[in-house]
Amino acid sequence: MDANGPPWVAAARPGFPGALLDRAPCGYIAFGDDALVRLVNATLLDRLGYAAGEIVGRHVEAIFTVPGRIFFQTHLFPLVMLHGAAQEVFVLLRANDGTSVGMLCNAVRQARDGAFVTDCVLVEVRERRKYEDALLLAKREAERTNRTLEEQALELELQHQQLQDQADELERQRAEAEEARNAAAAANRAKSEFLAVMSHELRTPLNAIGGYTQLLETGIYGPVTTEQGEALRRIARSQRHLLGLINDVLNLARVETGRVEYSITDVPLSEVIAELAAMIEPQMAAKQLTYAVIAPHGELTVRADREKLVQILLNLLSNAVKFTPPGGRITLRCTAAAGVPGMAALEVEDTGRGIPDDKLEAVFEPFVQVRASGFGATEGTGLGLAISRNLARGMGGDLTATSTVGVGSRFVLTLPRSAPRGA
Repeated sequence: MDANGPPWVAAARPGFPGALLDRAPCGYIAFGDDALVRLVNATLLDRLGYAAGEIVGRHVEAIFTVPGRIFFQTHLFPLVMLHGAAQEVFVLLRANDGTSVGMLCNAVRQARDGAFVTDCVLVEVRERRKYEDALLLAKREAERTNRTLEEQALELELQHQQLQDQADELERQRAEAEEARNAAAAANRAKSEFLAVMSHELRTPLNAIGGYTQLLETGIYGPVTTEQGEALRRIARSQRHLLGLINDVLNLARVETGRVEYSITDVPLSEVIAELAAMIEPQMAAKQLTYAVIAPHGELTVRADREKLVQILLNLLSNAVKFTPPGGRITLRCTAAAGVPGMAALEVEDTGRGIPDDKLEAVFEPFVQVRASGFGATEGTGLGLAISRNLARGMGGDLTATSTVGVGSRFVLTLPRSAPRGA
């Protein structure tokens, strides 16, 4: 035993107001985080009828009744550990003679002597009704809480079922959309194959018409009068027009079915610009249009299929001629694409009628032609831009458009630039 007195006696601890605690009218007990009793005052020992050695060093639950122990384990001890304090908590202690003693407990957990200790002040509840009412209130609160939990559980179950139903509906819609997409893809393939076959079948007799028309014009079957010559020239123009339309349909069918082959090489844009000039300048001169080419001083080379690149630019320039009024201006500009490393931009800009904002994307759809006031119906199938965009994307680029009604349009073809020599 310590020379200063037994460790369980509050007055025996140096620097601890033990004498005051032993004379206090309320009980006092202290235990560590391991729930082992460290200190107890004489008031509590006398009320419960224990000797100090029967409590100190033992688990604090030793002085609780069976219900009190359950309450300590599930409420009081976790409350103190979590919040560091508990106020006016009713507890049932077990006296040495087996009787129950109701007390109100106020507890504080704090660090002392290098460890955490919970100090409890216990005041006896002498009116039995008080703690019975407290127990009844606690029971009712527990029942109310239980009902709330059951209602919440039912609500969660309903929400879970609703979410499951929504998930099933989304899966059904996804499956229907996938089925519809597959059906649309199959129908599109069938359409493209049909167009390819029909276009090929139509080209044969049209070519024959063109050939026989040329033979008649040469007079191989006999002299041709002036009126007959004019009729033959009309037949030839109509034949070329129909053949051009059929070629557009055939090209679209090939693009959509993935039958287009690309021969990607380094293509100097200066050569393409010169080739285009010979084909497009007569059309521009006929409408008194100004044609300007803006290109960098150094050679700009792109990775593309040369034939298809010429096809795209010729389509864009022909459209610009078609929709620009006499006296207007058409510009072909070649630059490095702004903000897109490794890409070149070829812009065809006109001062034509322009395209409404809500029609900009529609012009790239097959068989779509945008008409505006001041222009009559234009010849063509409306396939040129659809084919051109597909060809651009097939070469790793894209074709986009911006426009202002009454001001003009700008179509931008982007393509990969060739790597510098020696790279």
